Amino acid sequence: MTALVDSHEKNVDDTDKRFEETNKISEERLKQALDAETQIMQLKMAMQSLQEKVSDITSENQILREKAFSSPTKHVPENPNTPKTNPSVENGLSGSEEPQARARKSVTGSHSEPKKSLIDLQHDNVDALIECVKRDTGFSRGKPVAAFTIYKCLLHWKSFEAEKTSVFDRLLQMIASAIESHQDNNEHMAYWLSNTSSLLFLIHRSLKPEGASSVQKSPPPTSLFGRMAMGFRPSVSLAAPAAAHDVVRQVEAKYPALLFKQQLTAYIEKIYGIILDNLKKELGSLLALCIQAPRASKGVRRSGMSFGKDSQSSHWQGIVDCLNTFLKTLKDNFVPPIIVQKIFCQVFSYINVQLFNSLLLRRECCSFSNAEYVKAGLAELELQCCQANEEYVGSAWDELKHVRQAIGFLVIHQKYRISYDELTNDLCPVLSVQQLYRICTLYWDDKHNTKSVSPEVLSSMRLMMTEDSNTSGSSSFLLDDDSRYSLDFLFDE
Repeated sequence: MTALVDSHEKNVDDTDKRFEETNKISEERLKQALDAETQIMQLKMAMQSLQEKVSDITSENQILREKAFSSPTKHVPENPNTPKTNPSVENGLSGSEEPQARARKSVTGSHSEPKKSLIDLQHDNVDALIECVKRDTGFSRGKPVAAFTIYKCLLHWKSFEAEKTSVFDRLLQMIASAIESHQDNNEHMAYWLSNTSSLLFLIHRSLKPEGASSVQKSPPPTSLFGRMAMGFRPSVSLAAPAAAHDVVRQVEAKYPALLFKQQLTAYIEKIYGIILDNLKKELGSLLALCIQAPRASKGVRRSGMSFGKDSQSSHWQGIVDCLNTFLKTLKDNFVPPIIVQKIFCQVFSYINVQLFNSLLLRRECCSFSNAEYVKAGLAELELQCCQANEEYVGSAWDELKHVRQAIGFLVIHQKYRISYDELTNDLCPVLSVQQLYRICTLYWDDKHNTKSVSPEVLSSMRLMMTEDSNTSGSSSFLLDDDSRYSLDFLFDE
């Protein structure tokens, strides 16, 4: 009887075990299926976004080419010493026609005066607009007042549909003057980044190249302009539910409007680059102090455990404070979150390059205690990313993968037990063999006197580096700061 009960319990246990294994396999397959479905949806949305982008660019380029071909060319006189002709001949009138022309002018003079007054009125309107928006007009319900004011005026004046107009050139001159005067002030530059990007969004949504067919209804937005459109839709709790979204109106774009859109994009890229450069300059001096742990009074390096407890270890906190202040400036000026994400991704990429290259170039930075110090600082940065909200920082933390993996390896105690496959596939999959070899040979333990990886691992690295140099011909182990101040992501995502 006991044997029968034992056998039954064993069968039950085996059945439970098989059930758990089967259930685990089913969950994994379900997860794979869901991931595959998500990827398919993302690919479909990306493909449709790309098709719309190609269609818009094709239409705009066609109009720009037609305008370029149709522009009259000025003929230079064959003889540069030819004397000036009679003014009446220059204006299209011969000497015999001049009296009749004067007579017609005297008759029609009274009719031309209203037209002249209308032109003067248009100039006065443009002057008033520029005088208004060149000052800090602030924000209303999170929307930049200057951008919406300019857009509404351009719609009212039918400037987008005009064959010739000077209003776009005057607006660009105003923007250029505004950003040139305070380039070192990120508060000022963030204000103009918010206004110019919002104006570009409104124009992008409005302009329909002449002769282009109407755009079909698109799926949920994936580009910057799609996400900004969602942001410009007012909340149901607002008193004017159609205030922002209904301001956008489709118009037939002529050459000056399309050219203005391109030039405005160039100015936004310039503002974007200035803001990034200002932040990099501010972070540069702090990063030089963050890569190496400060020494205590007796010459012993402080470990990461003492981070933030005294003024000598406040450099990492200075970086966190700098990033928090910068983020607050962008949020106070209602810079679109997707642009804030791109700025933070490029800033963190810059931090990654500076810290990682310092590890590879300076042996004193590859010590155990120094790695603990940098690890503690990276933990502060990670906490800052979590507190800042993913809507604004996005995937910026992932940009630090090189220095994170390098520091993670340096703080391991028993490195000699790590195999080559574990090092390259599990611990540091992002680092190249040249980079890993450099870190392993520079490492020294000033705290526990532990050794680096085994000679067998180093031998495998040398063999791989020899093969790589024969195939690729490149042996560089430093990272490049390839930050590009391009706004391609506004249209590509």
